[in-house]
Amino acid sequence: MLMQTRLVDYHDLSASQRQQLGYLEVTQEQAQFSGDIYTALNTLLVNPSPNVCGVVLLGDDKPVGFFLLKRGDCLPHWAQEELAATLHALQIDHREQGKGLGKACLQALPAALSLKWPDITHLMLSVDADNSAAIGLYSGQGWVDTG
Repeated sequence: MLMQTRLVDYHDLSASQRQQLGYLEVTQEQAQFSGDIYTALNTLLVNPSPNVCGVVLLGDDKPVGFFLLKRGDCLPHWAQEELAATLHALQIDHREQGKGLGKACLQALPAALSLKWPDITHLMLSVDADNSAAIGLYSGQGWVDTG
């Protein structure tokens, strides 16, 4: 049976879903590129900003993925465009990988972004050159390497 997926704002999770999100794990190799869920949640929650958004991928209403979106004064130096947002710390739980969830996440991202921040016209990310799995995922979904 196919898993039903959707993206939701971290702040819209139930208490139970927030607890479940804490169990999201990536492999040690992946963590060197994306960090872990605790680092990502720390970025989101320790110094809250309206320009940082935590987005959770739910699979059958259970957290199976997470990423951060940033804009405005929270943009990294390489993305200083007025109407840009950046994608950070994309993580799919290692127990759920290989099911097309990364692809589903990226396919749902444009609609979720336009609901959250309708003024944003560009979405950017940075990928480590050694992260071949991520490069394959992003390029397979039409992301363009601009250097």
